[in-house]
Amino acid sequence: MSAPRTQSPTQARTFAQRFSATRRGARLARLLAAHQFTEWGHPHGSDAHDTAVLVVAELASNAVLHGRVPGRDFALSLSLDDSQGVIRIEVTDTHPAQPARLALDPDEDGGRGLLLVDALAADWGVRDRLGPGKTVWAECTAVPRI
Repeated sequence: MSAPRTQSPTQARTFAQRFSATRRGARLARLLAAHQFTEWGHPHGSDAHDTAVLVVAELASNAVLHGRVPGRDFALSLSLDDSQGVIRIEVTDTHPAQPARLALDPDEDGGRGLLLVDALAADWGVRDRLGPGKTVWAECTAVPRI
């Protein structure tokens, strides 16, 4: 009689990196996230990839524009849980101000980032972090690979 086969639990895949709180840092965060999603089997052009990259771009941009503290970086953390079909994105900065949802003003050039995140992400929110600042997180649907 052979031993019963056990199925190993699916591990969430993760990526974490710190970036300078500059436009270049935000761009690099977006590019590395795009590469990571492709490595995880969600290639450019797929809904999961393009949605998650856009959410990363918005959150990283907000960290640089609104969460910047001189001399401090921001952090990007990504995780993919294939069993749940979820890509989790976390952007942490050291600025104490909480992000605010602004009413859409068609005469203003900015202020649409979190509205976009709200429209694209399955869920998102803000949580305190150890030390100064906050983490803005979003979860996007990742259609399982076939």
